[in-house]
Order: sequence, then structure tokens, then C-alpha cells
Amino acid sequence: MKVLVINCGSSSLKYQLIDMETEKSLVSGLVERIGIDGSILTQKVEGKDKYIIKQDMKDHKEAIKLVLEALLNKEHAVIESMDEITAVGHRVVHGGEKYSDSVLIDDEVIELIKDCIPLAPLHNPPNIIGIEACKELMPNTPMAAVFDTAFHQTMPKVAYICPLPYELYEKYGIRRYGFHGTSHKYVSQKVAEVMNRDIKDLKIITCHLGNGCSLAAVKGGKSIDTSMGFTPLAGVMMGTRSGNIDPSVIAFLVEQQGYKLEEVNEMLNKKSGLLGISGVSSDFRDVQMAAEQGNERAKLALDIFNYKIRAQIASYAGIMGGVDVIVFTAGIGENSSFARKEVLKGLEFLGFNIDEEKNEVRGEVQEISTKDSKVKVYEIPTNEELVIARDTVKLLNK
Repeated sequence: MKVLVINCGSSSLKYQLIDMETEKSLVSGLVERIGIDGSILTQKVEGKDKYIIKQDMKDHKEAIKLVLEALLNKEHAVIESMDEITAVGHRVVHGGEKYSDSVLIDDEVIELIKDCIPLAPLHNPPNIIGIEACKELMPNTPMAAVFDTAFHQTMPKVAYICPLPYELYEKYGIRRYGFHGTSHKYVSQKVAEVMNRDIKDLKIITCHLGNGCSLAAVKGGKSIDTSMGFTPLAGVMMGTRSGNIDPSVIAFLVEQQGYKLEEVNEMLNKKSGLLGISGVSSDFRDVQMAAEQGNERAKLALDIFNYKIRAQIASYAGIMGGVDVIVFTAGIGENSSFARKEVLKGLEFLGFNIDEEKNEVRGEVQEISTKDSKVKVYEIPTNEELVIARDTVKLLNK
């Protein structure tokens, strides 16, 4: 059984074809600049040169058509016929309160995803475009929607209700939803497997640290809290996003300083975080390099980044009544020994010490705490595509 995983962004499309008998990726690819001059598709197959197509694509339908052609390309093919694709799994950012698990896609599901557009205006529209394009090009292939928000639907009300007039939740669905759910789900399950422990017996803090960052408190295999909120803007500081701030700042900038609401929204989402503080870059590596060269604002940006995450870890240890394991994942979490070390400074009282040598390992499943640590610390590469493929197969088997 082969599952094609599709992840549509506003002008990009990531894809993987996974053989579910071995759970190995047969091919992965990225389409960039959809609807923009200079569109490009880059496909990777293990043991072969990159396959690159430079061809303008006006929309996601053209992009997906090109993806299917690339999968069948004679020189780079990994399948001989479209019939080999058993199903398609789509990443969908927001499923609202309706979906606490993945679901097979039909017309009703598409309409409900559309209903969630006000909650994720930048993400759900391209997700829908990708689904509709695939349905048109592959009308007889079953498809599943796997929601970023679903894993966090197990949060109790005390964690997800915002302290606003309750009518706003009832009328508009204003609450904490949480994101990166497939990543938090994967690494929490993976660390339990690696530790040879039943996940139901573990208190896990998962740290998804990339350009977007979120943490989750996973108790007994279920998310009971997470740092992102009504949108992915909330929580800890990120590459370009501010994370939590005093809401009055927005009113101050609009009413007192003459900013337009759209300008403030763009500032908080695209000009803040590491970029905003450092003035250098949203890329953690660039900011770290600048800090090492004596840039004081870059140093401050890193200090704030580490501080916010450290505080969130301590908070989650508190609400769970302790912690058994802390997991780092995503671009920064998997690859930056510096970030892991600095984030954890001062948290040793929880019951761990870091093995400096093990912490230098990048992009591999690795325990980085010492053997005598009561609380374990791991780095685990995330695999959101595999979660999507697994959920798709599970739905088909039902």
C-alpha cells in the first residue's frame, strides 16, 4: 500500500509517497512559487540525483498535476501507474472543535473545513485547494484529512477556554486550539516506544522548535495543554512571530500611534520574534552566528527565545505534577545542540543532567541526558508525513 501525502501552503506544496508496508518514504518533493513567476518542483529519490522542473504553475491544480507526472517520470519514476497510489493523505491546519481525529474526505468534510477558514485564513484555503485539485485529478482515490488541531482536542476546558466573556466562545469559537498536532503526536509516541514504556504511564513535554514553535504537555498519551492558541501566533517567541504579548499593545499602536490593524497583525506575525529583536534574521543559525560575533541584539534575541521556552517547560511540569521525559524536535530542536543546552539551563532541578557529547548529535533519535537522570531528555526527528499516512491507512482499514 502506497500513500501520497500532500501538504499545501499558500504558494508551496510539499509531498511524499510512502510505502506503508515498510513505512519508508519512496520519494519526497517540494513545489515552490505556485502562482508566482519562477515556479519550481524539486523531487528527491534515494540513490538518484534531484529531479528539478522549472515551469510556471498558475495554481495548485497545475502543481499537483506536475507532481503526479514527476512520480511517473521514466528516468525518476518510483511507480509505474497511478493505480499504485492507494490513497492520499492531506494535511489540514484547522479542524475546529468538530474533528478530534482524522477523517475520510467527502463533500461534508470539505464544507466543514471551509467553515474553519475564519480561524485559519492563511492555511485552510490552500489546504482546500489541494484537496479539490487531487479529487479532480484522482477522482477514484480515497482521501483523508489529518488536522493539526486534532491532537489537542483532548485538552480540558480549564486549558482551552480563554478568560473572556464566555459568549465569545459560544458564538465565535474563540478558544485555544493548538497546532503542530501531528508532530507532537508523533514524537510523544516515538519517545515512549524508544524508552520501551507504555505512553499511558508517561508525562511528556514535547518541544517543537522551528521557525514556528510550540510546546505540549502530553499526559498518558493525550495533549492536556499546548502553547499555541486561537491561532499559531500565541505561545513562545518564534522566528517572526511574537508569541504571547499584552493585548493592550495592539490598542496602543492602533489608537495612540496611528498604526492600521493590518499593519500590527503583519508585524506580530512576520516582523517580530527572533527577527524583530535581533534585526538580523528569523533563522536561528544566523542569529546565533551574529551573537557569537558580538551583536548584542542577537544575544538578547537568543536569551529571550530560550527564556520563554524554559518558562513553558517549567509550567507544564507544574500542571502535570512532574515530568518523565522532555523531547526536542523540528528544525531547531533536532539540529541545534546550543538551543537545547541553553533552553534547559536552570531546569536541572527537575531531575536531569545533559550529556554534552550526546547532545552534539544532530537529526537522530538520541537520548541527551545522562544515564543517572531521573527525567530523560531526547531529541527525536519529527515525521508528520508518516503520521498523516498512518492515519490515512487506519481510516481505510475501518
